[in-house]
Amino acid sequence: MVFKTVIGLEIHVQLKTKSKMFCGCDNKADEAQPNTLVCPVCMGLPGVLPVANKQAIEWVIKTGLALNCEIAKLSKFDRKHYYYPDLPKNYQISQYDTPFCNGGFLEIETKDGPKKINLKRIHLEEDAGKLIHAGDSSLVDLNRTGTPLMEIVTEPDIGSPAEAKIFMQELRSILRYLDVSDADMEKGHLRCDANISISVDGKEGVPVEIKNLNSFRMIERALIFEEKRQIGAIEEGRKIEKETRGWNDSKGESYSQRSKEFAQDYRYFPEPDLPPFDSSAFDIEKLKKEIPELPAQKRERYITMGIKTQDTEILAVDSKMANYFEGVSKAASPKLAANWIINELKMDGILIVSPEDLGEMLQKLEKGEITGKMAKEMLAKMIAGEKVEFKDEVISEGEVGKIIDRVIAANSKPVADIKAGKSQALGFLVGQVMREAKGKANPAIVNKILMERLK
Repeated sequence: MVFKTVIGLEIHVQLKTKSKMFCGCDNKADEAQPNTLVCPVCMGLPGVLPVANKQAIEWVIKTGLALNCEIAKLSKFDRKHYYYPDLPKNYQISQYDTPFCNGGFLEIETKDGPKKINLKRIHLEEDAGKLIHAGDSSLVDLNRTGTPLMEIVTEPDIGSPAEAKIFMQELRSILRYLDVSDADMEKGHLRCDANISISVDGKEGVPVEIKNLNSFRMIERALIFEEKRQIGAIEEGRKIEKETRGWNDSKGESYSQRSKEFAQDYRYFPEPDLPPFDSSAFDIEKLKKEIPELPAQKRERYITMGIKTQDTEILAVDSKMANYFEGVSKAASPKLAANWIINELKMDGILIVSPEDLGEMLQKLEKGEITGKMAKEMLAKMIAGEKVEFKDEVISEGEVGKIIDRVIAANSKPVADIKAGKSQALGFLVGQVMREAKGKANPAIVNKILMERLK
């Protein structure tokens, strides 16, 4: 039997608009006390009328443009009916057959090279609330109810758990570059449901959904487990059921929750309190111009600057990191800037050391005005919050020559060894010179003068 893994993702993205999707309540529910950011509209009280958040719609269209989607000329909202304790209306305002964005794709880099993952749609809906389980009781917090929720649905083009993880990482970077979401998976701003099936000898498999995966590690682990579970069942002759499963991260296994719902189960019908939307009401050209240089484009440009491919992944993953790197590169060479940011400064350091200060220090290092050792000492002080003055601290060539003369006079045996062709002794003399110079001599100058003296 030939097995092939087929994966599609449904990704939910909380948009960071100032207010909620259909009312004027504050949309920052993360730190608020339970049930303090609510009103009759998001609580679903009788007689209330929703008003759509224009910013949320524009951000969905902007995301669609960045992901190569076709923007629908006409769109509408629909009611999706289901019961859940933190869904006060017993229906969710969502989109069924006329989403704002159709099609599209995102290209990812896999171990086998670039791969295009096609998208089915991007639509907009409102989020539900949050259940807090305490002992035998469950408490309902409706602060998150009504948060604008963008759903990105892929085609079943993903061929492995690793590819699913890469896709999610690239998507998160794009969302952060677009500045439409914080995309913090730990806080639930970005989460996904994964549909996975195993085809056997070209015959389509039965899709199983795994709900609410909220970390890259969890996505990959859950899909690896489910891939093995389904292949094992097929090999044993057992039937794969079309179902929705949860993921127990501590046990590292999925578990059955319920049979998979079908569209008719939700009894969709057009939302009667909201009119259809014509895309001409939004300035599409303006939204296109607002799309910044995205991660893949930055990586390509950084490679032309001489940066290693694996380093471009780090430098372009986050717009803050990319902007920092480009700020440092205004004063220092891109290669040197990349090396110090990745290997010496790291992510925490960019919050403390300004790109201007790091760039000035690296510029002096390139000019030979300070040594690598001195630069590392300066950087440590900057990270500690100390004020550093960028004055020339490398001693002159004349002073280096005097030190070298003293070192040669005091070390006749290594000098004789070098003249006899034992070049390894040169390192000892360099060390002696650097020691007497207290690290303030340029190593290249030391080597040059030593070689001249020992001819």
